[in-house]
Amino acid sequence: MLHYLRALACVLFLCFLIFLGYVQHVQNRIDRFLRDKAPTRYASGCRYAGCGLPLNETQVRFLYEMAEQGDAEAQLLYAECCRKGEGVPQDDAQAAVWYRKAAEQGLAVAQYNLGYCYDTGHGVPQDAAQAVVWVRKAAEQGLAEAQFWLGFCHASGRGVPQNKEQAAAWYRKAAEQGHAEAQNNLGFCYDKGKGVPQDAAQAVLWYRKAAEQGFAAAQYNLGCSHANGHGVPQDAAQAAVWYRKAAEQGFAVAQFNLGLCFADGKGLPQDAAQAAVWFRKAAGQGHANAREALVLYGMAIRNE
Repeated sequence: MLHYLRALACVLFLCFLIFLGYVQHVQNRIDRFLRDKAPTRYASGCRYAGCGLPLNETQVRFLYEMAEQGDAEAQLLYAECCRKGEGVPQDDAQAAVWYRKAAEQGLAVAQYNLGYCYDTGHGVPQDAAQAVVWVRKAAEQGLAEAQFWLGFCHASGRGVPQNKEQAAAWYRKAAEQGHAEAQNNLGFCYDKGKGVPQDAAQAVLWYRKAAEQGFAAAQYNLGCSHANGHGVPQDAAQAAVWYRKAAEQGFAVAQFNLGLCFADGKGLPQDAAQAAVWFRKAAGQGHANAREALVLYGMAIRNE
């Protein structure tokens, strides 16, 4: 009997160690998620701050238990599972519930994502003002994506009175953290004197920071600055270099301008065939001037 009890105790102890190992494994995955998350947003509308980390049903159940116990990071990750239907049925309303729980504990990414829910009406009634309330909380904690979006809201009067100065201020906060779209938008503020004194050199400085990160709109804007000698010495060759970088990412107006460079021999050797290639690419995206250029330069209008 004594041997049996000892054996049972050993088995139970081993089971306990296995369980601890499993808990640590799941926690490590959560930790990696929180380290690696990279919220993103584009001008057409914001996106959730999330990750592509796959979780199976067992891990999701474990997350749910942690979330129910009040763990804010587990609440955030469980909300992501609900939003994506990962390990649980897809449910925007439940996602919003769990984002709120984490947001009310001060988790910046959850505050940002709850703001997105209100902005788009995913899981909650659409409410631009409430969206701004939650995004502001995240922005004030230093989340660059939230700072960018708050700048966008002030610039466009979305959920808050339009205020160009506040827009520029929030763009700057995000830009100084390396947020490429915020850098581009801050450059635009300086370029046009919106919310800051007009300063072409500062515009170029911020356009360049974003362009060097591969942001297509900034590459195009930097190309325009070189083409026009606005904030930098006029340099058609440099203009063509930056137009090409944006054009190769599918930026239609840059494709059109690169076509003009080839057609007119500005910054590049004159090349009608290459001009036609880039005009057609732009025209295929609906760029009206590119279609007109094909006619003007006597090139066949067709999509590639």
